[in-house]
Amino acid sequence: MTGLYTLLQKELQRFIKVGFQTVAAPVVTALLYLLIFSHAFTAHLQVFGHVPYTAFLIPGLMMMSVLQNAFANTSSSLIQSKITGNLVFVLLSPLKPWELFVAYVGASVLRGLMVGAGVLLVTMWFVPLTFVYPLWILIFAILGASMLGALGLIAGIWAEKFDQMAAFQNFIITPATFLSGVFYSVHSLPGFWKLASHLNPFFYLIDGFRYGFFGSGDVSPWVSLLAALLGNLLCGGIALVMLMRGTKLRN
Repeated sequence: MTGLYTLLQKELQRFIKVGFQTVAAPVVTALLYLLIFSHAFTAHLQVFGHVPYTAFLIPGLMMMSVLQNAFANTSSSLIQSKITGNLVFVLLSPLKPWELFVAYVGASVLRGLMVGAGVLLVTMWFVPLTFVYPLWILIFAILGASMLGALGLIAGIWAEKFDQMAAFQNFIITPATFLSGVFYSVHSLPGFWKLASHLNPFFYLIDGFRYGFFGSGDVSPWVSLLAALLGNLLCGGIALVMLMRGTKLRN
């Protein structure tokens, strides 16, 4: 396990050394979202019948930050290694594909959880939060971070240039997270957009995570858990196959 541990340690140090950019900056961004949206809508909206809008917003911002930063960690690591040419040293090591997967995705999970915890620490002072089911919170945070870490691995393997990675981020990840119920309950949407939200896998990650805080959600947490597990199996399976075949890595 020495090789796996070494690569994991390298990936952790990679984002910790620039913590202001990789951890502090996303926390500040989430805080700005909270200040703007809570000021605009708190007096006008109540969600789930009893939850103040600001309280509703905080778990959504936490999970959005977890997802986006877990994706950014693996995708940026791989594309930078490709562009600079140092990826060859990782590929020449006797690491198995599953060890590469665990190291890259494990570092992404830790970065996502660190950013999510930071968002909680700076936003929990704005409104009292409840933690009805802490286990659901932890489960969905880990599943969401691992799913996006695996998706970032896929994107990093597929992309050959920074603009391809930017396209993946801007046209898939960002719209999917913003349209997943972070800022609103999908019950407030008209029929077509409600259906579209239910087809978005990120919606189930955020709704299940929010259920852990309030004991209420737009769908059952078990449905969200099933969607999260299927998403992890799909993304993780594709990433592992790409690593085993060396797709766009060894050829």
